[in-house]
Amino acid sequence: MALKPTIFKFNIALADLDNHHYPNLQLTLAQHPSESQERMVARLLAFCIHSHKDSDELMCFSKGLSDADEPAIWRKGYDEQIQEWIDVGEPSYDRLKKACRQANETFVYSFNTKSDVWFRQTSALFSELALHILSFDWLQIKALANELERTPSWSITISEGTISVSTASAQIDLSVTALQ
Repeated sequence: MALKPTIFKFNIALADLDNHHYPNLQLTLAQHPSESQERMVARLLAFCIHSHKDSDELMCFSKGLSDADEPAIWRKGYDEQIQEWIDVGEPSYDRLKKACRQANETFVYSFNTKSDVWFRQTSALFSELALHILSFDWLQIKALANELERTPSWSITISEGTISVSTASAQIDLSVTALQ
């Protein structure tokens, strides 16, 4: 019998000060059985970072780990053209090359202890591609993942490369570093 995903229902009061965007987001995330809580938190933060753009109703979480041909998040136009391909983790060069061909913009958010090594080993190849690579600090992501509940209500403020998250019991500041 296959394992089922764990469902989280987030209520997020988002204040993106950089983009003057202040929505209340009701997000349902399915955590794949093989997905860590840290990866799911990185997906959620990437979604919040990109939620300020036009046509927010077209941005969605994809099948993710259940379908190797899809990113963690994408924004599609009404014509099904991929506007943004947003991946989380340390994808291969071939995957990102394909993503850059399919999407108008490609983003990667790395988040774990091997992010630096992954980027150093592949940065020469990635420099050939039109993509944005950003990194979350692993210890900060881990601290936020420890705050997860099944129905969390979080306040998230984005300002000048810093994300501040207020949970029921903690205030955690996360940094986002542009690698490329």
